[in-house]
Amino acid sequence: MESGAVIDVMRTAAQTLRTGDVRDKIHALQDLHHAIDAAQAALLGELEASKEFELDGASTLNMWVRNQLRMNSGQATALVRGAIVLRDLPQVAEAAFSGQISAAHVQAFVYGLRHVGLDPMRQHQEVLLEVARNREPGALIEAVKHLKAVVHPEDLDDAYERGMDKEDIAVDALPEGWHVTGFLNTVTGAKLKKVLESVSAPRDKDDTRTGSERRVQGLDDLLDSILGNGLPSDKGVKPHLSVFVDADTLEAAAEHVKQTTENPYASPAPMRDVEPATLAGHGAIGPNLLMYFLCVSDFTAFLMKDGGGARQAQILNAGRGRYQPNLLQRRAVIARQQGVCATPGCNHTHLQIHHTIWWSHGGPTNLDLLIGLCVRCHTLLHRGRLHITGNALDGFQFTNRTGRTLRKRRRTPYRQAA
Repeated sequence: MESGAVIDVMRTAAQTLRTGDVRDKIHALQDLHHAIDAAQAALLGELEASKEFELDGASTLNMWVRNQLRMNSGQATALVRGAIVLRDLPQVAEAAFSGQISAAHVQAFVYGLRHVGLDPMRQHQEVLLEVARNREPGALIEAVKHLKAVVHPEDLDDAYERGMDKEDIAVDALPEGWHVTGFLNTVTGAKLKKVLESVSAPRDKDDTRTGSERRVQGLDDLLDSILGNGLPSDKGVKPHLSVFVDADTLEAAAEHVKQTTENPYASPAPMRDVEPATLAGHGAIGPNLLMYFLCVSDFTAFLMKDGGGARQAQILNAGRGRYQPNLLQRRAVIARQQGVCATPGCNHTHLQIHHTIWWSHGGPTNLDLLIGLCVRCHTLLHRGRLHITGNALDGFQFTNRTGRTLRKRRRTPYRQAA
C-alpha cells in the first residue's frame, strides 16, 4: 500500500482543519475520507494474500470483514472487490490513495474489470480516471458501460435475447382494482416508456399530482384514445422511437449479422471496434437488434460534422415561409440531440420542437434556431422558468429564472441516423 500518499492527505487535512475556511475543511475531509477508504481496501488485499484472517477463525476474507468490521455482506463484498481494483489498476490506486476519487468511483472500476476485462480497462485507464476526477460515480459507470458496448457489442444482443426469454406481463384482478406485474424486453419496454412519457407530463403549473398519479392517469387517457381514435399525436407527429448510428457502425453491424446468418453454426469473427448504435432513452444496442430496427423503421441519413454544419443547416431552413417545422427538420433536430431533451440534466425522449427566437417575435423556422424540448421543459420555458439563447452552430446556453447557467450536456456527434 502507498501509505505515504495517504499520510500526506492526513497531514493536509489536519492543517486545513486548523487554518482553512469552512469550504476548504469540507473538501479536506472528503479527500481524507476517500484516501482512508482506499487504504482500508488495499490493506484488505494484503490480508487476503497472507490468509491471516484465518487466525480469527474466518474461512474467507469476506467473513472476516463481516465479523471483525461489523459490515453487512454487500459492504464486505464491495471492500474486497475494491482491493482487487487497487492491485490491478495502479493509476486508479494512486488516485484513490491521494483522495482524488471515492470508493464509489472504485466500484465503477470493479464493474469494468468484471464486465469489460483487465486489458481494455488498463488501456483506457487514464481516460476513465479523468472522468472519475471530474464527474460523479454515475457518469463513470456510464463511461465504463460505453466502453463495454464498444469492446463487447455481442453482449448487448445477448442481454436483449435474455430479456426476450423472460418477458412477461400479467394484469390480475384484486378487490381494490388490478395488479400489474411483469418484465419487458428492450424494444417493448422502450415503447411503453415512450408512450407513458408522452401522456403523463404535468398539465400546467397548478398540476400537483405525483408522478405515479400522472402515469396512471396518462395510461387511462391513452387507453381511451386507443379505443376511440388511435394513438395521440403532437402537432400531427405521433410518438416514435429513435435509433442513432454511425455509418461505420451500420456497415460493421451488417457485415457481422450477414456472417452469422450465412454460417449459423460457425463461431463468428469479432465485430470491429466501432461506436455502438444507441436507442434514445435506453442506451447502446447490439448489431442484431440494430438490424431489426433497420428492417422495420423509416431511415433518414444526416451528414454531421464536429464544430459546425452551417452549410447543411441552410438546406433545411424555411425562414418565415412556414411556422411548423417539416418532418425532415424535426428528424434533424432529434438526431442532433440524440433523441433526448436538450435541457441539461433532462433525459425525456418525447420532444416538441421550439423556436429559440420565438415565432411571435419574428423568429424563422431555421434548423440552427430550432431545439427539441420535452413537454415539461417546454412549459417551463414559456412560464419564464427556463431561458435559452444561442444557436445550434455555436451552442445553446441554458439559464434558470435567476440567471444561473445550467451545465451543458456533453454530446457525441453522429454522422448518420435511422
